[in-house]
Amino acid sequence: MSVVDNQAAPWATVPPELQGEHGRELAIEMLRRMLRVRMFEEATIELFHAGELPAMVHLSIGQEAAIVGACLATGDSDYMTGNHRSHGHPIAKGAGMDRLMAELLGKATGICHGKGGSMHLADFSVGSLGESGIVGSAIPVATGAGLAARTLGEQRVCVCFFGDGAANEGVFHESLNLAAVWNLPVVYVCENNGYAVSVPAESLTSVPDIATRAVAYGIPGVAVDGQDVVAGYQAARTAVDRARRGDGPTLIEAKTYRFHEHAYGLRVKTAYRDAAEVAAWSDERDPVVLFERRLADWDLVDDAARRQVREETAAEVAAAVEFARTSPAPDPAEAYRDLYVTEEDAR
Repeated sequence: MSVVDNQAAPWATVPPELQGEHGRELAIEMLRRMLRVRMFEEATIELFHAGELPAMVHLSIGQEAAIVGACLATGDSDYMTGNHRSHGHPIAKGAGMDRLMAELLGKATGICHGKGGSMHLADFSVGSLGESGIVGSAIPVATGAGLAARTLGEQRVCVCFFGDGAANEGVFHESLNLAAVWNLPVVYVCENNGYAVSVPAESLTSVPDIATRAVAYGIPGVAVDGQDVVAGYQAARTAVDRARRGDGPTLIEAKTYRFHEHAYGLRVKTAYRDAAEVAAWSDERDPVVLFERRLADWDLVDDAARRQVREETAAEVAAAVEFARTSPAPDPAEAYRDLYVTEEDAR
């Protein structure tokens, strides 16, 4: 996957979305949420090496802009579904990091009471309907959420995140076809990081741009630079507005890159990525660094304000880790709850 093919478009001036006081607040929130994802996951790396995490974790480090741009284009009541790379999605949607971190450590205070772990996070309070390690499984869930919203006459939109590997699953095509036929309010966001675990996308996908598959379903398809949070926000904002008007779904492909292994701690015997490629993306195409540089170039958010956001975020993450560490383990009986509807639930 070439770096030069995915350069951020130069913004000579501040884009319209970030102009004025409201725009400045949006820019700060973009930075804050990307830093939340980055620092939260850097903390999980430390916990992994300390032996405090019960399993490997799938990190979104390098993909923050694609996630945050799309989520900030939605409202608090809108739905969101994700995948196995699951921490960034709920954080970008606005979920609190304390209960998410507690979930990763398997604690009773976790967002799923310690039973979901890293790959199965859900926070209904911010519209996060859940995530799963089953590739492509959230795509029909998002489609169903869109159908429910339309049937109930609600103005909700569902943003669905998945990877390039999931775009080759049959359920991707079935879901987009039904969403197009039924005009459902769903925005499908493919985080194309160039690899399905260890297999290059070009070895599995017949077209260079997954977004072009939208043509087959008669819906808009757009490919954006996944390292550019503003470009991602603009594309998602257009798609969300379109869906909310009742004009149906959109397919967005964010061309991005993961800086770490498919799962942190996973050892692949044969190298499948060139070290120079990884270094080029992490050194030259870091979405957080690119955005901070633009904020400085635009004279939109000064050094002191950016430093304050970093310090506040670091404190939030540290508090989340402390909350998780000091939270109690779940009662063993918790393993048998939430499996079936009980008489008490029915009442």
